[in-house]
Amino acid sequence: MVNDTVSIVAAGHTRFGRLDDTLEDLIVQVTRQALDDAAIEASDIDAVFLGHFNSGLVPDGFPASLVLQADPALRFKPATRCENACASGSAAIQAGINAIRSGAAELVLVVGAEKMTANTTAQVTRALGGAGYQNDPEEAGLSFPQLFGIAANQYRDRYQSPMAAMAAIAAKNHANAMANPLAQMHKAMTFEHCNTVSESNPLIASPLRLSDCSLITDGAAAIILASPQRARAFRREVLIRGSSQVNDVLPIAQRDILAFEGPQRAIHAALRQAGVTLIDLNFAEVHDCFTIAELLIYEAMGLAPKGEGHRALDDGIVQAGGRLPVNLSGGLKAKGHPVGATGVSMHAMAFHQLTGNPIGLAAPDAEFGLLFNMGGMAVANYATVLQARRA
Repeated sequence: MVNDTVSIVAAGHTRFGRLDDTLEDLIVQVTRQALDDAAIEASDIDAVFLGHFNSGLVPDGFPASLVLQADPALRFKPATRCENACASGSAAIQAGINAIRSGAAELVLVVGAEKMTANTTAQVTRALGGAGYQNDPEEAGLSFPQLFGIAANQYRDRYQSPMAAMAAIAAKNHANAMANPLAQMHKAMTFEHCNTVSESNPLIASPLRLSDCSLITDGAAAIILASPQRARAFRREVLIRGSSQVNDVLPIAQRDILAFEGPQRAIHAALRQAGVTLIDLNFAEVHDCFTIAELLIYEAMGLAPKGEGHRALDDGIVQAGGRLPVNLSGGLKAKGHPVGATGVSMHAMAFHQLTGNPIGLAAPDAEFGLLFNMGGMAVANYATVLQARRA
């Protein structure tokens, strides 16, 4: 075992959805949950990292110290906000891992939070659009639904229509979310509904339908990271066996967006670091901001050749009960996508899965899980391989 392996030893998670809570409320709730779950005092925490995108979604422009509102003993702890678009939560986790590996901390609290639903859909779309390239008038004018719609059209032109596969992904993730009490959407959607443009499933950005798009969400999640020296004292422990960050250039005009090179590099670097392959994995949580993204991630993982991601669905590999179920939580598509919280949520959900207390659907006797969180159009890419501690 790598002697500098950082571990997750506790987690907290709010319900995702349209919530009355303020950003501060959400941060405080999950901080207290994580401290209670770890059965430690706030004074034991050495450093705090907050994943939070914002981009005008809330007026709180300096939120890192809002974590300190959870407990007086957190006052004067170093607290830092991390931002990397929709991967802000994973950026905060990576900062926490690095703090422990450097010797600067032994116990780190990581919180991810976002408050989005106080804004209109147009306002959220505009705020998220700021994560695209702004120095090219053509790209600056594109929303993320439009960007991923371009990807779906390019996929059709290069390979085959991805629309049926995208509908199958949406139906799968909504079915999975039905078992997750923290998910935003508890509404099953049939393949036929997801695969048909209708009054209840309109086009958002052709060819993307409403059912192909993730949700505008409020929510927060938290985890506590521990050094190898401290981790064994906790009643539960999940090892971070591999972690990788890969950033690509921002302008889509400078790259092949279907290649998903950043995700592919990040995922396989984390697998190599962990010393495992896809065969060893028991589940994966991946960044399905749009259903075409999950399809491209299958191919980046190596579950199917380029242009044939549908095979992972057709063969049942990624379904609940399959060889490598993907997004048992419901994913961003149905669990919800509070931007800064998403990466931390993936880790919190996986922590529960790997400690035998899954929130929602279980991957029986799971030992290894892969997590992939992405900022922008495959720009900021974070992959993690987690391993359950075996006594």
